[in-house]
Amino acid sequence: MTRPMSWMALLGTLMIAAAFGIAVIREPARQAESVINLNAALIAEGVDLYAQNCVACHGASGEGIAAYPPLTVAAALDTEVLYNTVERGRWNTAMAAFGVNEGGIFTGMQIESLVTLLQAQTWDTVAVRVAELGLTPPQIVVAEIPAETFALVETLPDGAILSAGLTVYAENCAACHGANGEGSTLAPPLNTDELRVRLSDADIVRTVQEGVPGTLMASWSAALEPAQQQAVVALVSGWGELNALGIRLPVIEAAPLDVSPEAIASGQKLFSLLCTQCHGVEGFGSAIAPALNNQTFLSQTPDAAIRQIIAGGVTGTNMPSWGGYLTDADIAAITAYLRSLQATAPIVAPAQP
Repeated sequence: MTRPMSWMALLGTLMIAAAFGIAVIREPARQAESVINLNAALIAEGVDLYAQNCVACHGASGEGIAAYPPLTVAAALDTEVLYNTVERGRWNTAMAAFGVNEGGIFTGMQIESLVTLLQAQTWDTVAVRVAELGLTPPQIVVAEIPAETFALVETLPDGAILSAGLTVYAENCAACHGANGEGSTLAPPLNTDELRVRLSDADIVRTVQEGVPGTLMASWSAALEPAQQQAVVALVSGWGELNALGIRLPVIEAAPLDVSPEAIASGQKLFSLLCTQCHGVEGFGSAIAPALNNQTFLSQTPDAAIRQIIAGGVTGTNMPSWGGYLTDADIAAITAYLRSLQATAPIVAPAQP
């Protein structure tokens, strides 16, 4: 009986050894497959996190919007740099801290998912998912500058850089500063003799690069190439030359706001859910944020300005960008609700307890 048991034991040992050998051989493939599956899961989560939190600033395809930079170069950045940027934000920019330990909303694992997505650069997939969720940002409408205008500008001694400045301005600045630098409630005028005397080129460059905290003027250093920055500075400094030639850019008319009862009701619901924590019940303000339900604000702030503030936030204040959470229709509805308050709004907001 002893001998058969010995052969059985030997056979069992050989089978175990063979199975172990096969497992060892297959382990690298299994590990590689696990890494692929893990990356796929992280990317899938990262896509949804991006769509819900980042798309309003960086675009549905990571192309960047206005002053917010493109993310198509993120793959070249170090993993730790990307992680720290998402977790801690970037000082003196509109990039907020998203890590829970920094007062944000993302766990460490969620930040890893976003970083994996940024490094994967699967922007076509991101754009499709953003569209499925209804979060694709509205296209920025840009005035088309006639060819005759460029031809006229280029007759000036510094016409080439002024032409480049017009293009940069029309695509990035006109929405706030007005088609011809006349200013708006969003931003001050840039096309004035007083400004040309008061500000040097260095002053204008500094404003373009650093922004102005507490206003909608963000830093454009990451969004505009140095040559583009110089071109728009040259335009602001030399706008008097264009005025002398009678050059005017076309003005784009804003689409009318839907103020139907349905739109107002939708806006009131969204305002109650998202805005009362800071702006108070019925928009009468709090210690955190100013009152909106008063004649001073509503009479001096056009619809376009309200929509811009909701979508883009206000740099250097507690007002975040809601564009990544809300659709353009949602933002318009909140604007319609605020506008509906104007008829009965007090001149100034009542004191809050």
